[in-house]
Amino acid sequence: MSRVYNFSAGPAVLPEEVLKEAAEEMLDYKGSGMSVMEMSHRSKVYDEIIKEAEQDIRDLLSIPDNYKVLFLQGGASQQFAAVPMNLMKNKKAGYILTGQWAKKAFAEAKLYGEAVELASSADKTFSYIPDCSDLPITDDMDYVYICENNTIYGTKYKKLPNTKGRILVSDVSSCFLSEPMDVTKYGVVYGGVQKNIGPAGVVIDIIREDLITDDVLPGTPTMLKWKTQSDNDSLYNTPPCYGIYICGKVFKWIKRNGGLAGMKTRNEEKAKILYDFLDNSTLFKGTVVKEDRSLMNVPFVTGNEELDKKFVAAATEKGFVNLKGHRTVGGMRASIYNAMPKEGVEKLVSFMEQFEKENK
Repeated sequence: MSRVYNFSAGPAVLPEEVLKEAAEEMLDYKGSGMSVMEMSHRSKVYDEIIKEAEQDIRDLLSIPDNYKVLFLQGGASQQFAAVPMNLMKNKKAGYILTGQWAKKAFAEAKLYGEAVELASSADKTFSYIPDCSDLPITDDMDYVYICENNTIYGTKYKKLPNTKGRILVSDVSSCFLSEPMDVTKYGVVYGGVQKNIGPAGVVIDIIREDLITDDVLPGTPTMLKWKTQSDNDSLYNTPPCYGIYICGKVFKWIKRNGGLAGMKTRNEEKAKILYDFLDNSTLFKGTVVKEDRSLMNVPFVTGNEELDKKFVAAATEKGFVNLKGHRTVGGMRASIYNAMPKEGVEKLVSFMEQFEKENK
């Protein structure tokens, strides 16, 4: 069977050449006589894999030396707790609510201290990013938290909030490595890799070193202390070895394809094809205000639930899979991450044009 065009929000499409390389090395990684899945995380061979992966992501994002890169388990959702446990010294933090994941992080933070809602776009089903130029941030807040790209709702911060000197913490799961970013504007950046970077099971944290201390909330599990992970270079316990190896391959693929500037150009081209179609369609329409649209996740609807279902079924039959919207919002969503080829988006749009003609 030929490969489908996979528009899944995550786990998501991976670069084909990466999958082929991994397949070739499956039984024997570089003459070691074993698969990366089987080797000790303490071995010299694996040490090279994880160190090279770290160096490559540092190169891609120009990460300064005073930031640590950690490859961890538990997904981004585990960081919802790790963030307050490691940072809430004054037991107070500000959260900007732009969707499901920011809401979950906010609810988790309330278990550890006073989490303050600074702004929200819930009033319009999270279809926009609120104005963050003058938020009610107080000096006793330990940090300000955002989810930078909202996978479910298809919005993205084009401008970071004015945090008034507070540490900015950002969950970048669904826009990670899709375009250049200035790491120095953040105290903590983290993201699950299963959208743009690798297989599910790894979360990458990039943390400014002065924020990694023993001064954490009482009761913080050893595994959730950033210092534990940092002191042991992500090897305190057995890390998700194979997942990290695939991430390393994807970093190299990004480097070969023009780095993050190359990814941005490619992603803007793909998104334009789809958004231009939606803006001119008489059947389909995008659900996000233009200025806050994500390059990664494009939600759209026909306005008729039965027709939405019919479209998803017809698209699946033609090899355009995982277009059903998130269960909380319905409709459709095309996730067009780095590894989705431009031709996948072009073919989807031709299919949508055809569907529109037949279902007017």
